[in-house]
Amino acid sequence: MPNGKTPRPSINELKEHAWDLRRDILLMLREAGSGHTGGSLSCAEILVALYHYKLHHDPHNPQWEERDRFILSKGHCCPALYTVLAHRGFFPREDLFTFRKIDSRLQGHAYAGVPGVEVSTGSLGQGLSIANGLALAARADGKKNRIYCLMGDGEMDEGQIWEAAMTAGFRRLDNLCGIVDLNGIQQDSWTREIKDLRPVDQKWSACGWHVLDVDGHDPAGLLDALDSAADTKGKPVVIIARTVKGKGVSFMENNPVWHGKAPNQQELEKALQELEATRMREGF
Repeated sequence: MPNGKTPRPSINELKEHAWDLRRDILLMLREAGSGHTGGSLSCAEILVALYHYKLHHDPHNPQWEERDRFILSKGHCCPALYTVLAHRGFFPREDLFTFRKIDSRLQGHAYAGVPGVEVSTGSLGQGLSIANGLALAARADGKKNRIYCLMGDGEMDEGQIWEAAMTAGFRRLDNLCGIVDLNGIQQDSWTREIKDLRPVDQKWSACGWHVLDVDGHDPAGLLDALDSAADTKGKPVVIIARTVKGKGVSFMENNPVWHGKAPNQQELEKALQELEATRMREGF
């Protein structure tokens, strides 16, 4: 059955889904030998909140007309998207371990040939413009579909993001929800050292958006923010999700090295041990 009107899952359920997501991200990246680890781990709870609660979708009919649309603007973090899609039943979990291999549809950046992926992304800065178009089309057609767009904070260096932000605010696209994975790192350094984004919230507000600021690893806060976004009328909503790059693995957290690095076998084993210790400690 199409998802989207389900009751809120428990916090422990969401934590377990995020744990499963991180485990499979690490396993698939180890198998591939390459990929973007840090930013994939930082958005786990965001994707879980969307795909296990808020997003209307049907894994058995990915082109269902009434579905909500999700755009992964930070397309290099597709390991997280592919994994949540597999976990929701869009394609077999075993396919994850073909990531970045020759003839695999699971390409190194989000690819529209994968069931559940709306558009191919990876050239940063373009996702919000795509989301604007989808939101305008839905409104013109009188549809109730909602559009969600996940962006990276380093991606906001791109001028196109702000052109799109101004357009959405001007057009009062209240069927659009942007989410910024604000993990503070881009490429090989901190965002504040490359192009300081602060004050992020005020910039979005100045473009006509309603701004919600949350802990991006707090499932309850994310659910509240997504509910609030859906209830907001007359302007688009952006959720500033404050996250930790490499979340869940101590030696990956807040470490720019893991922007585009995959774990070796020893690192994988240590990471999985840490994830399991977290599960035992938190009891989910």
